[in-house]
Amino acid sequence: MGLQGLERRLERMVEGVFARAFRSSLRPIELGRRLIREIDDHRTVDVKGKVVVPNAFAFTLSANDAEQFAEIRDALVRELADAAREYARDEGYGFKGPITITIEADPNLKVGRFNLTSRMQEGPPGTSTSAIILGSGERLALGNQTLSIGRLPECDVTFADSNVSRHHAELRAVGGGYVIVDLGSTNGTRVNGVAVREQLLRNGDEVSVGSSRFRYEAS
Repeated sequence: MGLQGLERRLERMVEGVFARAFRSSLRPIELGRRLIREIDDHRTVDVKGKVVVPNAFAFTLSANDAEQFAEIRDALVRELADAAREYARDEGYGFKGPITITIEADPNLKVGRFNLTSRMQEGPPGTSTSAIILGSGERLALGNQTLSIGRLPECDVTFADSNVSRHHAELRAVGGGYVIVDLGSTNGTRVNGVAVREQLLRNGDEVSVGSSRFRYEAS
């Protein structure tokens, strides 16, 4: 996607949504641009030869700007985290743990000014940064537990789709990755358009259950 593409995404997803929600001299897109520069400026190569980047970010804003951002802070943090994940995926970067972003006030900063610090922070043992992205855009983080997928409300991932079986499939954690397993569903399970009974997922794979879809994002 590149930086320009990411900026357009932030303009649409952040400023487009929140432009009327507050009056501040500091625009959300400025935080997004700085976040991406921070990722690029602090990339490094680990012992396995993989490029890794910071995953813990702390923004400090002026007291006035922090107050203006208060009502949209949680939503903005989610959007910035999603943008960081997407940018890292496109650039082939990895994280050592889940992304965390904080936005705090600094009484010494002037209006319109802000600072950003970052660091690489490993997650607790057994923590995964993998997730599935639903068609609505909702991101569901994956752990070590098996996720049930189906039409019934007691399933972990529920689709209101008549083409999805009541107990359609399971997503199982296996050896640091995740396997999609069809449970004998009526209409089958597909990965990137190919029918499967059981398959190890790779980053970016699109899984179809009935007429519904979700995307898998690896750690």
